[in-house]
Amino acid sequence: MNHHHATPSGKTRARGVGVPLLGQPGQWNAITDVDGVEVGYTTLIEGEGPLVVGKGPVRTGVTAILPRGLAAATEGVYSAVFCLNGNGEMTGMSWIEETGRLDGPITLTNTHSCGLSRDATIKWLNQRKDSEHCDGNTFWLPVAAETCDNWLNDMNGFHIRDEHVFAAIDGAQSGPIEEGSVGGGTGMSCYQFKGGSGTSSRKVRVGSRNFTVGAFVQSNFGIRQLCTIGGVPIGQYIPYTGGQIHRYLEDHQTDQGSLIIILATDAPLSPLQLKRLAKRAAIGMARSGGIASNESGDIFLAFSTANRETYGRLYDCGPSEAFGDFMITPLFEAAVQAVDEAILNSMFANETMVGRDGNIREALPVELVQDYLKAHNRWVDPNSKTV
Repeated sequence: MNHHHATPSGKTRARGVGVPLLGQPGQWNAITDVDGVEVGYTTLIEGEGPLVVGKGPVRTGVTAILPRGLAAATEGVYSAVFCLNGNGEMTGMSWIEETGRLDGPITLTNTHSCGLSRDATIKWLNQRKDSEHCDGNTFWLPVAAETCDNWLNDMNGFHIRDEHVFAAIDGAQSGPIEEGSVGGGTGMSCYQFKGGSGTSSRKVRVGSRNFTVGAFVQSNFGIRQLCTIGGVPIGQYIPYTGGQIHRYLEDHQTDQGSLIIILATDAPLSPLQLKRLAKRAAIGMARSGGIASNESGDIFLAFSTANRETYGRLYDCGPSEAFGDFMITPLFEAAVQAVDEAILNSMFANETMVGRDGNIREALPVELVQDYLKAHNRWVDPNSKTV
């Protein structure tokens, strides 16, 4: 299987459809191309019909991103966060802003399960026996982030439980990863198409060395009329018809949100440089039409797996590797490209979903998109070159 073109289950990704995309992806075109990074999912899809709060229908899940993998899950990385628009939640941000340190797994889920996901991560960490810090009485400030899936999911039913968070973390692995309606992205929408989980990566050569930048998104943002794919105004050609309308925002197509972006790199960046990298995720969001509307929670986190020994040095001085500020532009470009493609993958590698009250979120009509790309001379034959 060409992992640049299809997910492990065979869903076609943006490159496999012929979307023109710049840059060179890593082996799996995923955040897991950054050595050590692992991703796990728990997906919950149950029931159909009218909403009965507490019973369903259920269309939700949990995504776990482990910066140093399951074997070293209690170890940390240098990191930074950037909030483009704040109608959302990411726990642990204030400690990252203060110190540039991120410890433990990152979890992504729905809005009303964010707190539980954070607390369950702490429980999971305190059960680990592979670190001197895991003594059952340890202080943790893990990152848990959310987007709102209540168009399709019984979000106020609180269906995510501790064991679902544990399963996502314990199931984390490297290699190619699934996209679309999986994990925390299960019930999400993007440009009023079906959205959710998406990923991509870019190889970067700076001086005589090679680095990787990987992106993972939980996409739940955007209005149809702004959707742009490969430079083509797809949202203008495939307008949103609405289907069954149950709330003001759907009817008027105004504010839609949100978007969580996780950027990973093996380049030796300081927390300040990672902050700059995280800001560039906003440009990747804008490429497909995202505007960070008033009711959108657009929060981005970037981390580096470099300087592992330095990170663990808490009470003495020692050397660390530094990336020169005037070398960093190629990483910015890679982040923009990877975020744009990850968002597109979250839509392309997806299927129509019917949720609570019969609410429908239609999948991106891939063949129609191909036709418009060809009409604008923007389609590339995915089989014409090796990527």
